[in-house]
Amino acid sequence: MILARHGESEFSARGLVNGDPGVAGGLTPAGVEQAHALGRALAEEELDLCVTSAFQRVRETADLALAGRNVPRVILDDLGDPNYGVYEGGPLDDYREWTTAHPSGAAPDGGESRIELVTRYTRSFRIVLARSERRILVVGHSIAIAYLLGAREGTPPAPCAPVVVYATPYPFTRAELERSVEALEAWCAVPTW
Repeated sequence: MILARHGESEFSARGLVNGDPGVAGGLTPAGVEQAHALGRALAEEELDLCVTSAFQRVRETADLALAGRNVPRVILDDLGDPNYGVYEGGPLDDYREWTTAHPSGAAPDGGESRIELVTRYTRSFRIVLARSERRILVVGHSIAIAYLLGAREGTPPAPCAPVVVYATPYPFTRAELERSVEALEAWCAVPTW
């Protein structure tokens, strides 16, 4: 499997959060170029499937990266960004400040807690692991990729996950993905805050 974050979006360029896939928010011109660069980086990769979230920025990145290639698509809603609650549409820094101060809580006004988010992501990656395709590209969001990268290295999901580089391929073997998902599931069973 190859994981890649979407290219720079209208929201990320302004430092804003968007956890609602129904809100339009495509790529910036820089994000379009990053998606094309991802496509060039993957040009020699045999890909049997592309999995994305429902967000415009993610689907647009996949479309541009795979332009001219006949790669089937699957959308997994649970791969989306968090429900930010009261922070929806606001500055990322404000949300990150809140999560640091409230590591086990859900953002006010209907937001998701970290354990809810990690549970949702592990459920999605279990679906990916159950697929029969050999080579799968997953284009998603920074936080989901950061949690998997951290789990692969033995790091539990932090309240403020490191930001993942735009449109950069991160390869995982099936065994690495399985171990990473198991580590995240174990954290969900006995979370450390």
